[in-house]
Parts: sequence; structure tokens; C-alpha cells
Amino acid sequence: MEGGKKMKILMVYGGPHENGCTREALRQMEEIFQKEEIQSDPFWIGTKAISGCMACGKCREMGQCGINDRVNDFLRLAPDYDGFVFASPVHFSGIAGSMTAFLDRVFYVVSKAELDFFRLKPAATLVSARRAGTTAAIEQLNQFVQYNSMIQITSQYWNMVHGNNPEEVRKDAEGLQIMRTLASNMVYVLKLCEAGKKAGIEMPEQEAKIATNFIRE
Repeated sequence: MEGGKKMKILMVYGGPHENGCTREALRQMEEIFQKEEIQSDPFWIGTKAISGCMACGKCREMGQCGINDRVNDFLRLAPDYDGFVFASPVHFSGIAGSMTAFLDRVFYVVSKAELDFFRLKPAATLVSARRAGTTAAIEQLNQFVQYNSMIQITSQYWNMVHGNNPEEVRKDAEGLQIMRTLASNMVYVLKLCEAGKKAGIEMPEQEAKIATNFIRE
């Protein structure tokens, strides 16, 4: 990193269990990050109620959410990170409800307050499930990443692990390999971004956003 600063990845995950199946998947990625001397920090959103967006508009003037909870905790930390992982267990073919509310508000604040700490930073998504609903849940997570000009990291298969508990996840040989590949690919892209900065390659100029309304009188 520039000036000897260590690269950092923030691993954001939801769900009712701090050390459940989703966290086990993230641990596989952590091992790769540690080997590459990249700092990775877990950020569990917790089990306290997380409200959906109240459309109060305070984020435009405050630069943070008008509801002061884990969303603002994340927004304070995020600018210092070079990459992100967003992860969740599967609940009825979607991500956990608290994770949905959390990400809805995070990305809404980033958009409306015109914050740029996500732009062109690598981001990976992953889910854990006992059995099914995984691809639909991954697609839900991907929508957030694609909305804010992030660099989406992929693996050799859809980013998922299977198991009803961490012990079962550790037996999912293919899923664990997918996580390791995902982490390795993320490291590679982070290094490419850093090499580009050192070579003097500047970020592309961003146009002012155009918002259209499909309804016409």
C-alpha cells in the first residue's frame, strides 16, 4: 500500500448468529487474507432491531443516517477500508431481514449524501444456507454492489456454502474452496488497484448523475 499502509478489508455480515455458518465461510477467506498480509476485520450487524429507511431525508444534510444504530457505526468505519465483503445467511430465498434493512440504508445514505468511499473498490458477496435459496439471495446482495460503481469479485462458482451449523460447513469441501478462491481473487484485484495508483493511473472522471422519471404527462 502507498506509504507502507496495510490494505484492509471489512467483512460485513448479518444473521442471528455471530459465529454461525456465515462467519465460518468468512473465516476461510480470512486465512487467505492473513497469508497475503491483508488486514480483514469482521463487522457483525448484531441482533438489535434495525429499522428500514424512514425517508426522513436527514442523510442529505448530515452525511449519515438519521437513525443512529449499526448503520452509522459502519459508515464511520467504511472510508478507511480498501475492499468489502457482504455476507448473509439465506432466509426464505433472500438475505436476512436485518441485513436487508441495514444495506438499504447504508447504500441510500451513500447515494443521497454523495459519499464516494465505495466507488471502484472491490466487493465480494456470499451466502450460507442449509440447502436452497442461495442464488436468489446472492443476486439480492449483488444489487447493492452494482449500484455504487464497486468492482464485483467472483469465484469459480456462485459464492455459497452449505450446512446447518459451522461443523457442517467445514465439511462442504467445494464451498470452502469457493471461499478461498473468492478471497484470492479479491487479493489479486486489490493489488491491481494499488499497482495502478503507483503507476499514476487516475480514476475515471465521474459525470453528474442523471435521474429520470418514467412517468410523463
